[in-house]
Amino acid sequence: MAKGTKKPKRPTDAIGNAVHVMKIATGEIEETEVDDGKNKAAQELGRLGGKARATAMPPKRRTEIAKKAARARWKKDRPVSSDETS
Repeated sequence: MAKGTKKPKRPTDAIGNAVHVMKIATGEIEETEVDDGKNKAAQELGRLGGKARATAMPPKRRTEIAKKAARARWKKDRPVSSDETS
């Protein structure tokens, strides 16, 4: 089952949110940052790995992947015609 957001709750109305931000800015309350349990170094290495994979891949293969992704995005909104699939 999906869990809710782990971010701290903030007021949903504009005035309540403004008061909350003002209290943080003046130091009346502290904004706590919730640890999401992810290793920041591992996240950065993952980003570097994706870039390295893309640069090592031939341009033709990158084009194939991009076209497949575009088709998948458009498939959600409208049916794909037969001339676009080739």
